[in-house]
Amino acid sequence: MKLNTHLMKSVGLLLLVFLLSGLSSCKQTQKKQEKYIGLQLWSVRDHMKDDVKGTIEAVGKIGYKFIEAAGYADGKFYGMEPTAFADLVKANGMDFLSSHTGQAVPDSTNRDEVMAWWDQCIAAHKAAGVKYIVQPFMDNVGYESIEGVQRYCDYFNAVGEKCNAAGIRFGYHNHDAEFKDIDGQIIYDYMLQHTDPAKVFFEMDLYWIMEGGKNPVDYFNQYPGRFLFWHVKDKTELGGDDSVMDFKPIFADAETAGMKYIVVEVEEYNFDPLKSVEKSLNFLNNAPYVK
Repeated sequence: MKLNTHLMKSVGLLLLVFLLSGLSSCKQTQKKQEKYIGLQLWSVRDHMKDDVKGTIEAVGKIGYKFIEAAGYADGKFYGMEPTAFADLVKANGMDFLSSHTGQAVPDSTNRDEVMAWWDQCIAAHKAAGVKYIVQPFMDNVGYESIEGVQRYCDYFNAVGEKCNAAGIRFGYHNHDAEFKDIDGQIIYDYMLQHTDPAKVFFEMDLYWIMEGGKNPVDYFNQYPGRFLFWHVKDKTELGGDDSVMDFKPIFADAETAGMKYIVVEVEEYNFDPLKSVEKSLNFLNNAPYVK
């Protein structure tokens, strides 16, 4: 009986070690599954208008790791001082990594004014600890002639130089119009060829390039390393029943693209926007091809 008791105790201890080891392995697997994915706050724009603090708290609880703002104006973010907004984001477990903002290309009559605007803008972003500023638009000048596109390229190079001096990187975010042909040249290709990679990176919107009739992988192979950020977007929330995107082959070329950061953006919804961005994050976290 004494031997049996001893054996039982030994077996019990082994089982306990096995169970604890399994739990530890489980925790490591869960930790491994956490991915550094951000949210473009335009996705929850109406919520941000109504309740900045509550919306940032909700986004943090959903599990996003960083945010990309879309609410800079007059030296503030969503009406808050730069450091106050950055502290709010940090208090909810996220980084304030990037921000969408910008100005249309200036002409000779307003260049000094526009570049002074950029000085204030860059200072505000530096105070908030933002590492990347992205302009998400051009005006008609950039879509009507190659001369106009060249003006934007020169302008973006100048803004990028200002940003570099402050320790911030400057980039451009596409929609679908950049993939039209002007005088035998695709606008987006021209921009990639005539902006300095040391001054201007590109935030590839995967949905809009497909809407523009082009394949993102072709651009990754032709212009490797230029696409530091990706906007991962679908017709509505990611992984929805009305999905039109096949992300797996795109993510297979993430290294070639130079992609460092994944940003979710949802512009149309089947649910409340906060639910849609939660579903989108879950989709990416559960996708084995998203590292």
